Amino acid sequence: MTIPRDSTPNPKTSPDRAPASDAAVQVDRLSHAYRGGRTALHELSLSVRAGEIVALLGPNGSGKTTLFRVLSTLIPPQSGSAKIFDIDLATRRDEARKLLGVVFQNPSLDKQLTARENLRYHGHLFGLRGGELEARIEDLLRRVDLLDRSNEYVSGFSGGMRRRVEIAKGLINQPRLLLLDEPSTGLDPVARADVWRYLDEVRRRDGVTVLMTTHLMDEADRCDRVCVMDAGRLVAEGSPAALKERVGGDVITLSSRDPDAVKKVLREKLSIEPDAIDGPVVRFERPRGHELIPAVIEALPGLVDSVSVGKPTLEDVFIRVTGRRFDAIDD
Repeated sequence: MTIPRDSTPNPKTSPDRAPASDAAVQVDRLSHAYRGGRTALHELSLSVRAGEIVALLGPNGSGKTTLFRVLSTLIPPQSGSAKIFDIDLATRRDEARKLLGVVFQNPSLDKQLTARENLRYHGHLFGLRGGELEARIEDLLRRVDLLDRSNEYVSGFSGGMRRRVEIAKGLINQPRLLLLDEPSTGLDPVARADVWRYLDEVRRRDGVTVLMTTHLMDEADRCDRVCVMDAGRLVAEGSPAALKERVGGDVITLSSRDPDAVKKVLREKLSIEPDAIDGPVVRFERPRGHELIPAVIEALPGLVDSVSVGKPTLEDVFIRVTGRRFDAIDD
């Protein structure tokens, strides 16, 4: 849906919204440990500016889900602080909830209700009733292209359609901050593109700040800024382009049945120090990497099964800052 430029409300001046703070989210030295001693967050600090779309990117066990649970007020901060628009989540949780919209990874819709009924009953939790609530439901279902299906049971919806209802549900209270936990998990490419179209519109039309957790590189690539998490810590942050620039040059990846021999030859013959990652893949970075390929193949006769050269990705950023592949971490 295209929103005319002159019809876009200003969230800082709309009479029904409080003045926007520069920081939508402010986390300072936040730590959290679960029963049994597992520490999920280690003095984590980060901020999200109002109006941004920001991804918390990390594999399973990185702490992003725990941070999401703190910010969505499901669990209180144990040490350090977390604030939503300057509202402390430890002492003013109910006040903060009025500014939040939350879309969880696991479906929270009642499949035996229609799309309209799911939104209506969720609106009741925020004290919404009557004409105001019905107007919001109508607007949201129109914006997620489900107005013509609004009286159908959710049980008959596809995964992408259900996700669109979830997003509409998260916006029923007109939040200033929308939190999403793995919003595209399990969706096909078309449904994922639809989700992103709606998120872009929410930010553009309503000035809503969007913070999401994800383990999908292409999803993080679409955000204004990415916060890379590993083992409960923030290890890198910046725009996707700025993060990739930290890698530098091209990324050369070699696949071999004897990666240790490949690493040894690269060091001794070409003075190349590969990244310290496990498995059959040997990886290193070089400016104008394609020019180096003939020399690499000549130095490694019979040792290389395949070779590729590409521009840096966010996974390459993760490898650079952690020394291991993104998928090499367990819960």
